[in-house]
Amino acid sequence: MNAVKLPKGRVYVAGHRGMVGGAVVRLLQELGIADSDLLTRDRSELNLTRQSEVERFYAEERPDVVIFAAAKVGGIHANDTYPAEFIYDNLMMAANSIDAAYRNGTRRFLFLGSTCIYPRMAPQPMPEDCLLTGPLESTNEAYALAKISGLKLCQHYRTQYGALFHSAMPTNLYGPGDNYHPSNSHVMPAMIRRFDEAVRTNAEEVVIWGTGTPRREFLHVNDLAQGLVHLVNLDDPPNLVNVGTGTDISIRELAELIAKVTGFTGKIVQDPSKPDGTPVKRTNTDLIQSTGWSPKIDLETGIKRTYEDYLQATESGCLREV
Repeated sequence: MNAVKLPKGRVYVAGHRGMVGGAVVRLLQELGIADSDLLTRDRSELNLTRQSEVERFYAEERPDVVIFAAAKVGGIHANDTYPAEFIYDNLMMAANSIDAAYRNGTRRFLFLGSTCIYPRMAPQPMPEDCLLTGPLESTNEAYALAKISGLKLCQHYRTQYGALFHSAMPTNLYGPGDNYHPSNSHVMPAMIRRFDEAVRTNAEEVVIWGTGTPRREFLHVNDLAQGLVHLVNLDDPPNLVNVGTGTDISIRELAELIAKVTGFTGKIVQDPSKPDGTPVKRTNTDLIQSTGWSPKIDLETGIKRTYEDYLQATESGCLREV
């Protein structure tokens, strides 16, 4: 893996129970962070959509570094079904946290967005400067608008106040701690669950959404954690930077790879009545690679590790389904 060092001071990881936040916490612990320097709060302790709670937390704890991985997230179905919740919750979490961090002396704030912020028909691979150059994908517009607002808040607080607030745009993620809800999960965990269940029930076929032709890029969450800690250690980080592999795979090819890993030998059937989403999503990773970071986990290896984690979580009754 890329060599990274422990950030200085007290580090608040927002969203530590999620896949990304959990990976960041594990990495910080591997790097030797003191318990007193690692700040985490679950929703029962701190509701990030409530301004008064957020302001109280930052005033009392005064973190030096914030890695903001908290978000309301989901796949196409969830985004398309609950757009009001996706825009409200994510807007409030971003605005409350960025302002409170600045007003209470946080010296470093890294905000996590998503590559869904880019236009539906963005040039491929997507460079950072294509932001706001065209219409968004309608099925996740609400989430994207909230994330764009968060990264612009960081950019303008940096410009106006000199705060070292910046953003990272991860590509599609997968790995330990993912959400395997039957209808609200992203494509990778949804397929892993579907193919595993097919193997267990000796099903003859597995149906996957859409035409299978859209192409997606996938990054293992442990690679992302390395990238994020790398970014918060840079003296002059980019305002906005993609974090990805720079390579993509079709949904059909992904299904075939997951079938191979899970041992499914039946038929894979497309359901073209279901939405495909954005036709192609691949990030231009030149900028982050120029800072000295690159991913290390190849896709098949990552899926194998993820499936092993899925099986362990299933057997122990700890599978995440939200």
